[in-house]
Amino acid sequence: MYTWIWRHLPGGTGARAVQAALLVLAAAVLLLFVVFPEVSARVELWTPAL
Repeated sequence: MYTWIWRHLPGGTGARAVQAALLVLAAAVLLLFVVFPEVSARVELWTPAL
């Protein structure tokens, strides 16, 4: 999968590296601010009594 993404990014090695880093950053932002809050709102977490 990563090879496929790398081959389809335009530009030279430096441009591809920047684009790949931006893709990783975009995926992390999407997970942290959209996916994880939605999942945590729907999942009941058990916390032990202290």
